[in-house]
Order: sequence, then structure tokens, then C-alpha cells
Amino acid sequence: MTTPLPPGFRITLDQDTKPLREDLWFGGSPARVLRLTPAGRKAWQELARGPVSSATTGTLARRLTDAGFAHPLPPDPAAPAELTVVVPVLDRPGPLARCLAALDGRHPVLVVDDGSADPAAIAATAAAHGAKLVRREVNGGPAAARNTALDHVETDLVAFVDSDCVAAGDWADRLAAHFADPLLAAVAPRVRALAPDTAAGRYTTAAGGLDLGDRPARVAPRTRMSYVPTAALVARRSALVEVGGFDPELRVGEDVDLVWRLHAAGRRVRYAPDVHVDHLEPTTWRALLGRRARYGTSAAPLAKRHPGNLSPLVLHPWPALTVAALLARRPLLASAGFGGAVLGMLKTLRSNDIPTDGLVRAMGTAVHQTWLGAGRYGTQFAAPVLAALLVPRGWGRRAAVASLLLGPPLTRWLADRPALDPVRYTAAALADDIAYGAGVWAGCLTHRTPAPVLPEIVWRPLRVDREEKR
Repeated sequence: MTTPLPPGFRITLDQDTKPLREDLWFGGSPARVLRLTPAGRKAWQELARGPVSSATTGTLARRLTDAGFAHPLPPDPAAPAELTVVVPVLDRPGPLARCLAALDGRHPVLVVDDGSADPAAIAATAAAHGAKLVRREVNGGPAAARNTALDHVETDLVAFVDSDCVAAGDWADRLAAHFADPLLAAVAPRVRALAPDTAAGRYTTAAGGLDLGDRPARVAPRTRMSYVPTAALVARRSALVEVGGFDPELRVGEDVDLVWRLHAAGRRVRYAPDVHVDHLEPTTWRALLGRRARYGTSAAPLAKRHPGNLSPLVLHPWPALTVAALLARRPLLASAGFGGAVLGMLKTLRSNDIPTDGLVRAMGTAVHQTWLGAGRYGTQFAAPVLAALLVPRGWGRRAAVASLLLGPPLTRWLADRPALDPVRYTAAALADDIAYGAGVWAGCLTHRTPAPVLPEIVWRPLRVDREEKR
């Protein structure tokens, strides 16, 4: 049975949610069509006017927020949150001092020294800012340090913040308001890059791996937002303990693993970008690309722990055929593939009594997204092959390969218009993807699994849900 969203919560529709008809909505993540019953339409009318006020409106609000059609807006808390701020640290007393100085002092702070080479410097920094200190004699990594903190925290809410973050103001209290939802296990703010005014810094600011953008989301595997970094995170201690805390065997990717285990336990995790913290970013290309490669090494152990949750490329047959034919300069086959995509979706829509307006444009968008996805996949996992294909004569082949390499970064540059020229941005994005892919391949070899580099084919063109009758 669905647990309703509690009274007092409001919801706001996601920017991709589109009403096709009074009883039909398109949106969500993964994308689907939701058919509302008469009771559901009445509940939506109540939700559009105000907050959750009954089990019926609460159940619909839960359904919409779980599917990604909408996002919850928590009520104003009656009292300040009772939480503990936890700062794990390994060396770096300077950034630690900056982190502690930015905290507003409303909540107790626990610093976990994870085996620093100069423990006296860490102890002095913690004492200067009134923080309690716990010392681990042997370095165990971020997961082990956070687990140590859980053993010393008495409040049920824990605000984790890394020592290289600057988390000023009431960020933790604003996130804590979301815990009026009893199913919520964790909520993350937006982590913005705090980088130097260099080419590497400007690229990181525009495309930093920790900044997940300005759109709120439910965090779950196989959705638009499959994870959140634990550089800054407010969590319910009891929920973390329930799933065994962080996995200390993972030095990288422990945040993804935690989110996926919380999801499997029926808990909710949310991304709330209206709250933000700043994160000190690498200052050189070498450090930046090295970090991306380390992130990539987490894919293989995650794939083995969570089969089916990690797909580097998801392909639908007809759009994939269309893209392949276009790249091979086979216009008739490409036309046949696009026609198959349109006809297949037309059959699905008509069989479910769904309007077909805009179908051709939607299929064109699907082909475009498939091309971009294939290009980034090729850059990450087969860059040497693509580079070799640029060498033989034949402008058609070169143009096709160049479109795969250059299309994704140039598309992102045109959409975001970062403070970096398109040439350097594109070169940086290619190096970024290649570094990440190299890390993934290294992890695959170490853990003896090809899962993180295997594309997935999805045969179902569109999911159609019916809201449960109540």
C-alpha cells in the first residue's frame, strides 16, 4: 500500500510534465504516460489549490513525486532541526578550517580525522572552531569515516559535509525540512564548483562532476537523477543504520551504492537544488582528469553489487537503426528506420487511446538523443577506434565519426554557453570523457566484468501507467 505524502506538503510539477488531456499526463523519469482516474483528477484539483490535506491527495502526491511528474515542497518546520554536522577529513587542515568557519554554529559539529599524517593540526583546527573530534588511527576512506561518525552521533538527522566544501548559512536546516516525509532517507543540495579563474577552472564550473544542475528530482537508479554525491548530504541516521551504513570496501562510488541500497529498502532520496553548497575544485587539468578517472573505476564494483542499475547507453531499436543508417550514409535505410519508429509509437498510442499530436517531432527528438548518446558512449569507451576511423580517406566517414566526437560537447556548449570558448570546451569535454572511460575500463579489468560498458536495448517504446483506483 502506498504511504501518502504527509499533510502540509505542496507539490510543483516538473518542467517536462505535459498534460495531453484532462486524464492523461506525459512526463516522469523514465518517461511515461499517466492516466488519472476520476478520483485522481479530483485529487489533483485539490492539490493544485493547496497542500496535501487528506489521504487521497497525499496518495496522489506520492505517486506523482515518485514517478518524477512532480516534486514535493515541504511545510515550514515548527522548530529548528535537531541535527549534527559531520565533517570527515584526511589531512588538509587549511580547507578544513575554511569549511568549519563557514558553518553557522547552530548545530554541533563532529570532525572525523581519518588517519591524517599530522593529527595535531587537525585537532587544533577542530578545537579552534569548537568542533568535537574523533580520530581514526588507520585511514579507511570516506565510507569508513562516515560510519565512524554514525557511532558517535546522537541526533537522528546527520548533515555530512566534506572538508573541501564551503557550506554557509542555513543549508542544513532548509534540507532538514524535507524530513517531514517519514519515507525520506536523505536529501542533497546542489554542489557548485568553487574553482580558480583558469581554463580548467572555468570548464569545471560549467561541467563539474559534482554539480547536478538546477532541476529538483527524486534520486533512484535508472532515472534522470540516479545518484547524488555525499560531498554534502542530510540523512536520517536510522535509515542509514537500517541498510548497514556506507560500504567501507568502496573508496569511490560509495555515495551511489548508498543511494541504491536506500532505494531498494523502499526509502526515498531527493535532490533539492534550491539549496546549495560550494566545493573546492581541482586547480589543474591533471588533477581534474585524474579525479574523473577515479570516478570511472567505481562503475565495475557498482555493476556487480547492483545488477541492472548501470547502463552506459540505452537504445531503442528504431531510433538506433535510424542513427546507424545515417552514419553509414544509407538514406533509404534511415528513412525506413524513422518510419518504423513513427509507426511503432503510433500503434502504441492508438492502442492506449493517447493523442498522437507531435509524434513525428517526438521521434525526431528521440533520434537526436540517440545520436548524442552514441557519440558520448563512443568517446568514453572507444575513442581510439573513432580516432582510427578518422585516418582513412573518405570525407563521408570522417564527417560521420567527427559528428560522434564533436556533436555532444558542442551541443552542451550551445545549450549552456559557458565562460570558455567552444574549442577549449570541446577539447576539455573529450578529455573528460576519455579519462572517465579509461577509469571504467580499468575497473572492468580489475573486477573481471564487462557490465559497465555493455549497451542496453529497450524494446518497449512507451510505458503507460494507470493511477490506482481509490
